[in-house]
Amino acid sequence: MRPAWKIIGLAGLAGVAATGAVVAQKRRSHVEYEPDELRDRLHSRLAEASARKDAAAAAAAETTDPG
Repeated sequence: MRPAWKIIGLAGLAGVAATGAVVAQKRRSHVEYEPDELRDRLHSRLAEASARKDAAAAAAAETTDPG
């Protein structure tokens, strides 16, 4: 029974290490942007999301409008 717990523990440690590697890789890609460039990209994504939300709300209002 002991070897099974050891294998489970090692698998858990491998999972934590793999997750850390993925997080570190994603973090490195964000560091490559200049702060102003990153800010501009975030503002444009926010504007796009707001426009999509407004369009969806208008479409929903048209379909539910009885008049």
